[in-house]
Amino acid sequence: MTQPIQPVILCGGSGSRLWPLSRAGFPKQFLCLTSDKSLFQQAAQRLMALGSGTRAPFIVCNEEHRFLASEQLREVGIPLGAALLEPVGRNTAPALTLAALAARESGDDPVLAVIPSDQTMTDDAAFVRAMQIAIAQADQGRIAILGIAPDRPETGYGYIKTGAGSDVLPVERFVEKPDVATARNYLDEGGYFWNAGMFVMKASVWLQALEFFRSDIADTVCAAWEKRSTDASFLRPGKAEFMAIPGESIDYAVMERCPQSPFPIVMVPLDAGWNDLGAWDAVWNVLPKDADGNACFGDVLMTGSRNNLAHATSRLVSLVGVENLVVIETSDAVLVAEKSRSQEIKNIVAMLNQQQREEHALHRKVHRPWGWYDSIDTGDHFKVKRIQVNPKSSLSLQKHLHRAEHWVVVKGVAEVICSDKTIRLVENQSTYIPLGEVHRLTNPGTTPLEIIEVQSGDYLGEDDIIRFEDRYGRSGENASPDSQTTNHHENQP
Repeated sequence: MTQPIQPVILCGGSGSRLWPLSRAGFPKQFLCLTSDKSLFQQAAQRLMALGSGTRAPFIVCNEEHRFLASEQLREVGIPLGAALLEPVGRNTAPALTLAALAARESGDDPVLAVIPSDQTMTDDAAFVRAMQIAIAQADQGRIAILGIAPDRPETGYGYIKTGAGSDVLPVERFVEKPDVATARNYLDEGGYFWNAGMFVMKASVWLQALEFFRSDIADTVCAAWEKRSTDASFLRPGKAEFMAIPGESIDYAVMERCPQSPFPIVMVPLDAGWNDLGAWDAVWNVLPKDADGNACFGDVLMTGSRNNLAHATSRLVSLVGVENLVVIETSDAVLVAEKSRSQEIKNIVAMLNQQQREEHALHRKVHRPWGWYDSIDTGDHFKVKRIQVNPKSSLSLQKHLHRAEHWVVVKGVAEVICSDKTIRLVENQSTYIPLGEVHRLTNPGTTPLEIIEVQSGDYLGEDDIIRFEDRYGRSGENASPDSQTTNHHENQP
């Protein structure tokens, strides 16, 4: 093989069927569902095991998840090649096109190894073997797709019909998600595989194929790329230009058209214990279980219960005499559902979104680039938060128009700027930030800083913040509640 390998991880999607653990601000790919590593971290580690010539991964995600993704890579010791930040969702074909254009900036034509961020596998070595076969095919100018041999008549996946072969199979056609009877026929007939959304091809081949099949997408993505801005490893295409891009998936835009086109496409079978964890019943399937078929996480007690999934985050969860349930507890929500109806959980998320409830988007504990905060209590004209600031990190230089803040240090050392004064606080010391004063909180130490913050005022929304300076490039993202537009998900401390 002559070309380097450029891993590309597609980090879109909200995972609404895994609510309440998965939320818009912390979707399923960043959750630790099957191990102590998140699905995203597992995906990155799998790709980095492809061997010599493998570059630092590109990720394609939205603005809101950029720090979360880069921090999770740092936790597992994987450098970030680039984060391509979509201002709005336009499906996977534009996302991959951004990655291909970024890959060509190096002056060569790397092989793109493209996978979703929210899948799990039990045999990473088998994944590497299949991916290396696909890479060898891509190095010869072919498009390679990984397919999963079906073990049940699944109606939630698209299928790939292949010709005869062993390690590399010719692709005859792609078929849409079937009904149950059709899916059974596929299994009986043989030669059909699940489409797992994993693709391997040279960057130039993708760009040529997209231009051939969907020149409108190719042209508009290129226009957005030309207007890009760069902030360290973050690359932002032009927003106005990106919004004009037609939304389309990789499959619809290119893959499904390849079998009857000049672009050769092959499929490599993947037998690696693959699962896309699309809903809670799929999570139950892959987790270890006790003698009664129960899968438990956290502080859970059961008696007389069978085949349940129980996940406790912040308190004791007990099940008595029940079967085939999903019980998911977080600090601000509890889900109880029949396991067989896990797909319908997305209807609850739609209701939360329609009612504009925060439980749709955010957990009580919210991760930020400098650390996290946990909203402990809220009442009339007050809010209490527990805040942790990472070593050598700081919040933005900011002020609030509607609230004052009291800070008590409970662990570590705090450096506080308030107006024209700078003070240093240690455990059990406190300070007061008056309404309207410009201030900043910094952790100058080498261990985490924790404080208790008590807010008081006539409005305590997270969008009451005006930033003057921010090391994370968020200065232009904020608006006070008095302005005409606010973003309640992005405008955090």
